[in-house]
Amino acid sequence: MRIAVFDAEEHEAALFDRFKPANIVSIVAAPLGAENAADADIVSVFIYSALDAATLAKLPKLKLIATRSTGYDHIDLAYCRAHNIAVANVPTYGENTVAEHVFALLLGLSHRMPEAAARAKSGHFSPEGLQGFDLMGRTFGVIGTGNIGRHVIRIARGFEMKVIASDMRPDAALEAQLGFRYVPLDELLKTADVISLHVPATPETENLISESAIAKMKHGAVIINTARGSLIEISALIRALREGRLAGAGLDVLPEEPLIREEAELISSSFADGRDLRNLVANHVLLNLPNVIVTPHNAFNTREAGARIVETTVSNIEAFLAGKPQNRVC
Repeated sequence: MRIAVFDAEEHEAALFDRFKPANIVSIVAAPLGAENAADADIVSVFIYSALDAATLAKLPKLKLIATRSTGYDHIDLAYCRAHNIAVANVPTYGENTVAEHVFALLLGLSHRMPEAAARAKSGHFSPEGLQGFDLMGRTFGVIGTGNIGRHVIRIARGFEMKVIASDMRPDAALEAQLGFRYVPLDELLKTADVISLHVPATPETENLISESAIAKMKHGAVIINTARGSLIEISALIRALREGRLAGAGLDVLPEEPLIREEAELISSSFADGRDLRNLVANHVLLNLPNVIVTPHNAFNTREAGARIVETTVSNIEAFLAGKPQNRVC
């Protein structure tokens, strides 16, 4: 078999060596396109490869596309179905990772960690004025109970928090299994001490946390956003934080961020080389608010999550070669 890996980062290449010498493996840094289509039986790509009909037509022997991404809108699935080409993706790679970051932000706020660490480093070793708040016994509201949301619920329950959740498609079995309660969104906004967002960016979710939504929240509530910046009306959030209506915010995303298809794009060299993101945070008012922690869309970014992307892709190829395909989307 000829296996060609495109959009290849240096750290990914070695993991495909396991297919040698039984197969011919080529590693290409550039995306796959009509101009460099290889005569391969299997290709592995990232989202920068545009596998449209014109490109796929130049791969007559192609049997499998193993994309190193969750999304697959860069692949012409209709063409693949018509030509019996299997497509496998990486369904998940960072759900527990992002959930852990939620609580890194929350604990940073509840225990005043940035201020406390800065004070200790400055030589002023006193806890005066740094009083925080407990998580145990507080009500944690989760908006969106998909893969990440359910990990967040498990962790919140470990802190002995009361958990409520809102989702367009409630899962009664999950509710019973994890010991939380589904409630309408308005009820969640009114009763939760902490609100964590786990829904995608769509026209329907834009400014989900608006001026009117914030007005419904408990005085002194905390909001955590590790999903997409567009979910929060930023001017309303800033006003609520300045006026003390909200006690704090932990944000891994900002509304001004460039559009990305998925988090793995942020650590690819193609993304980094083509964008200067310094202007995103230059003089951003949120960075200067003492009750806000902002991180640079880093919730997904651990060694383990990054490794899972390539490991799952390699596993997808191995399963296909063994006649037991997995993670197929086509």
